[in-house]
Amino acid sequence: MASLTPQVTTPAGSAPARGGRPRRPRVWRGVVLVIAAVYFLVPLIASFVFTVKAPNQGFSLDAYGKIFSAEGFGGSLLLSLGLGIATIVLVLLLTLPAAVAVRLGAPRLRPVLEVVCTLPLVVPPITFVAGISTVLRWGPDYLASTPFYQTIIAVQNPDFPVVLVLAYVVLALPFAYRSLDAGLGAIDVRTLSEAARNLGASWPHVLLRVIIPNMRSAMASASFLTLALVLGEFTIARLLSFETFPNWIYRISGSQAQVSVAVSVFSLLITWLLLLALSSAGARQRSGV
Repeated sequence: MASLTPQVTTPAGSAPARGGRPRRPRVWRGVVLVIAAVYFLVPLIASFVFTVKAPNQGFSLDAYGKIFSAEGFGGSLLLSLGLGIATIVLVLLLTLPAAVAVRLGAPRLRPVLEVVCTLPLVVPPITFVAGISTVLRWGPDYLASTPFYQTIIAVQNPDFPVVLVLAYVVLALPFAYRSLDAGLGAIDVRTLSEAARNLGASWPHVLLRVIIPNMRSAMASASFLTLALVLGEFTIARLLSFETFPNWIYRISGSQAQVSVAVSVFSLLITWLLLLALSSAGARQRSGV
């Protein structure tokens, strides 16, 4: 019978496809990748050339050498990093317990939570900051005789403006929620929670020792997106007159154009390195599971 059974041979170098038809090379994939590479790399290369091309010296890296000694660089960068860390902590404290509670206790409320978390995407930042500035101007006039007067003054402290943290939390909700929701969808939260509860674990113990260790990759993604948003946000901090890192770059662009562009290129490269580190960490975690 073996001799009567026809055998189909596949030519070397070609993979079989469904329906017996050979697969054709997806040329359009390469075209899309080339277009995307040109779109992203050409502005970056042009910016780098602008920073290293001195009018009378030719190739020079002086602009990059002046980054760390520029006035206001350290203070503005530390402020943005502090705002980013505070925003990450507050966003995770708000979204992770809410997402877990909805999945375990009230699945029908999941669309409601999703709509609430994605609402900032449809609100223009200029409208959002206009509302914040109106409240900040209205507060001292109407709250002068109440204990909230000192609170509304304290949240506008230039050393650490808490009002920016609250605004950034709202802006980061859609990105953080999507990352955490995808992470929760990749694990069986209900089975893990029920197993831990049957073994006598409390709900805080379930969240801290069972769910969060399985959510490290999703939490890292949410944290990275939040930090990238804070480090790149310009409109709200500018209109509220707080000198964050993007505002510092804008301020020195008039007097030190090459340094400002060099800082932008430098920060963009650091962001890419963080993204690569995050991707490799997530890949190692998935391979180790």
